[in-house]
Amino acid sequence: MVLRKKEDYLENLKEYDKEKEVYYRGKRIRSFLENPVLKISALHTAKLFEIPDRGYFDENLNEEISKYFRIPKNSQDLLGRHRLIYDHTKYCNGVFNISQAIGSDALFALMITSKMLDRKKGTEYSKRIQRYYQYVSRNDLTLALAQTDVKGNRSMRPSEQEDPDLYLRIVEIKNDGIIIRGAKAHTTQSAVAEELIVIPTRAMKENEDMYSVAFAIPTNTKGLKFIIRPIDEVEGNTSAVISKKDYEFETLTIFEDVFVPWDRVFLFKEYEYAGFLANLFATYHRFTAISYRSALTDLYLGTAMLLAKANGIEEAKHVRDDILNIIIYKEIMRMSAINAAMEPILSENIAIPNSVYTNIGKLYSNENFIKVVSSFIDIAGGIIATLPSEEDINDEYLSKYIFKYLKGKYDSKERIKILKLAKELASSSFTGYLLTLMIHAEGSMEASKIGLIRDYNVQESEKFVRKILELD
Repeated sequence: MVLRKKEDYLENLKEYDKEKEVYYRGKRIRSFLENPVLKISALHTAKLFEIPDRGYFDENLNEEISKYFRIPKNSQDLLGRHRLIYDHTKYCNGVFNISQAIGSDALFALMITSKMLDRKKGTEYSKRIQRYYQYVSRNDLTLALAQTDVKGNRSMRPSEQEDPDLYLRIVEIKNDGIIIRGAKAHTTQSAVAEELIVIPTRAMKENEDMYSVAFAIPTNTKGLKFIIRPIDEVEGNTSAVISKKDYEFETLTIFEDVFVPWDRVFLFKEYEYAGFLANLFATYHRFTAISYRSALTDLYLGTAMLLAKANGIEEAKHVRDDILNIIIYKEIMRMSAINAAMEPILSENIAIPNSVYTNIGKLYSNENFIKVVSSFIDIAGGIIATLPSEEDINDEYLSKYIFKYLKGKYDSKERIKILKLAKELASSSFTGYLLTLMIHAEGSMEASKIGLIRDYNVQESEKFVRKILELD
């Protein structure tokens, strides 16, 4: 099958919409493309299919497939993946296009885990994964990933919860498959994807085998329900620039006794591998994160430069310092991604980004994004919080006053355009969304710290000092 076009995806989305159970602000959504707010997210996903040169010829499949489905074998493949994510984020106005990236992150982790499982337990998961991989790559499908359980009382393990459904679980085993019940949070772009991959969120114990499950299902599967977060960055900001062109939504995804056939089950009660799979996926996912976040930062860097020039302060020392803060933030993430690609770990003939460099980049990103916003606001000034509304700016009577008094070094109309984008980036509901995203998405800071200290070879440094002190 040849790579799909934008129109192919949108037509398929219409067919899926007929069967999907999607809710937004208390109402069931029958069509994304007919909803003026939600259609933005669908068109954002559709942009993936109009990006030039997004395919490559896969010799094993003997056909052209999306570069996102290219199984990384070495450093060059991982570097190519970093650049792919970076470039496609820029193509989508600085908003990451998750539509095949996160699902392929999960596929690579599942490929490695399944081969280990097959050798240890005599299962045939790798064959199932390979068939599924061929299906989604040959049909150029969009994928979403559901990992984060709602977790209930965080001080208790899955098996200790008062309500057993607070972690996704197997509730029935049938001859032809399994029945799943529970919920997953933060499932980005899930309701406009065609396939949903589900994996565990954490390590499990022996008595938590029913929570140790991974599988994939179409998003129009019966019993699957999507509750979409409020899109305040569009509805609450009539001056929005980026969000009216591109945004991605998250859902609370409900599994109400969902049937999964055996050929779509990739982990079934093998509790010993739940944590391994979760952590392996996280490494790929964080590599994706620092790749797209470095591109997203260009929104702040480019707008900050335009603001400084519009305000006539581009030569001021504190402005240069603010610009440098943003540059350093962006480039540390890029350097981390490149280093992670250059020193990969090979497992089952698949290249895994170096988790140490990946987690360092991710932690730096988590801890320092607020400094980017702070530097940006320092350049922009308080006007981004007190800017007149879009309705006032467009009013024939009021606009003459606004344009007269909001003139800077640049023409006021040009400066106001820049200020509207600056407001969206640093003084709007979109800012709050991004702050939460940059601190917690792709895993919490604590999760990255655990991964970093677990994988870093501190023994080498200790041995070095012991030799100096002649302790051995």
